[in-house]
Amino acid sequence: MTARLMQGDEACAEGAVAAGCRFFAGYPITPATEIAEVLSRRLPQVGGKFIQMEDELASIAAVIGASVGGAKAMTATSGPGFSLMQENIGYAAMTEVPCVIVDVQRLGPSTGRPTSPSQGDVMQARWGTHGDHPIIALSPSSVRETFDLTVQAFNFAERYRTPVILLMDELIGHMRERIELPDPETLDLEQRSDTRVPPEWYKPFENFPEGPNVNVPPLVPFGEGYRYHLTGLHHDERGYPTNRPDEVQPWLERIFRKIESSLSDILLYEANGVDNADILVIAYGGAARAARHAVERGRERGRRVGFLRLKTIWPFPEEVVEYAASRLHHVVVAELNRGQLALEVERVVGRHKVRRVTRADGEMIRPGQIVAAIEDLERAV
Repeated sequence: MTARLMQGDEACAEGAVAAGCRFFAGYPITPATEIAEVLSRRLPQVGGKFIQMEDELASIAAVIGASVGGAKAMTATSGPGFSLMQENIGYAAMTEVPCVIVDVQRLGPSTGRPTSPSQGDVMQARWGTHGDHPIIALSPSSVRETFDLTVQAFNFAERYRTPVILLMDELIGHMRERIELPDPETLDLEQRSDTRVPPEWYKPFENFPEGPNVNVPPLVPFGEGYRYHLTGLHHDERGYPTNRPDEVQPWLERIFRKIESSLSDILLYEANGVDNADILVIAYGGAARAARHAVERGRERGRRVGFLRLKTIWPFPEEVVEYAASRLHHVVVAELNRGQLALEVERVVGRHKVRRVTRADGEMIRPGQIVAAIEDLERAV
């Protein structure tokens, strides 16, 4: 391992290269620009391609095209650019094109405060593009974890043939920590599935029978002799538009099944002291750093506090949260917005159990705010 003082955005870029990313298209935007800056130097060194596009709409379109051409591809942006990408994220979901979209969140809406931390894009990551579709979104809480989850994002994208969102925030993107990067040869990287059927038999959207490991048909890159169609319209197994419910419904069931049947692989989290707790604190991303400190302070004062840090926020880990909170009186959800993920926690465990600790003014949640909420709830137990 190599020890380095590294910024979160830099760790994201290095994680992408280590994961096999060989194409990046993007447009400069604070606080994600450093990702593009690093990749503009690193990708040519490993035989990859970097291109600065005219805007974010073109960036995600170029990434989809590169992926269809066989390259592991990524873009990076922040809130305003993420909004512009939503239509093509939906296209990638419809065509099942693997790609990684990094959103280094900043305070919004609109231009907001470009250098202030926020977690205001949580619901947009899940529901920003229209229609029914699954999505995977990961949220790192440290610089090293940013490297690791970037690699994981590419693995998930390839394994499940889906767009994956790395939902960072400005705090993690711009902070620097001493980290040790693993030797690239030690990483377990997912490669694109191959097909052995002749071109005339190939179905890029084949709806396999229900069962394990049969939900993701291989995607053969364009230019390799396999003729098929990619469209944002609902399509049959060969990719050509259809209005037939008996062709649309099996596709819809399969794209959800390939995610829902793999939750044990996709749902990443850290649980600490949950089984012996009276109060549970849930957090993710940059806010989890303050939450961890608050939990430690509470325990030092003899309070029975558990900590659940979510690395995967979409799909929402319903059963994990339900189990952790099942016998507890109260759950504290700390996040840098007005309570977006708290809505999901409330849906699972009930509103009466949940205490929100939020900030949406561009400043970090302080550990003392969470400690105060814990002490207040303890008096109510």
